[in-house]
Amino acid sequence: MKNVIIYTGPNCNYCEAAKRLLARNNINFKEINIANVNGAMDEMIMKADGKRTIPQIFFDDQHIGGYDEARALEKENKLQNLLK
Repeated sequence: MKNVIIYTGPNCNYCEAAKRLLARNNINFKEINIANVNGAMDEMIMKADGKRTIPQIFFDDQHIGGYDEARALEKENKLQNLLK
């Protein structure tokens, strides 16, 4: 199973929706709140090729995108395959 990291921020409805999506698919993840971790925002932007919005989701080093992209993968039944 790949390591899943989700970068989040405070008062972010899309972040909460993304965490629920991962949880309902039984995907364990590490959450990094960019407001609480020094340098996390810069790290996220670099890993996400300049994307500054939250959430940003990664399966190992593979950038999945945000909530909308993760939801699209879930609807297409492709989310679990990316974890293999």
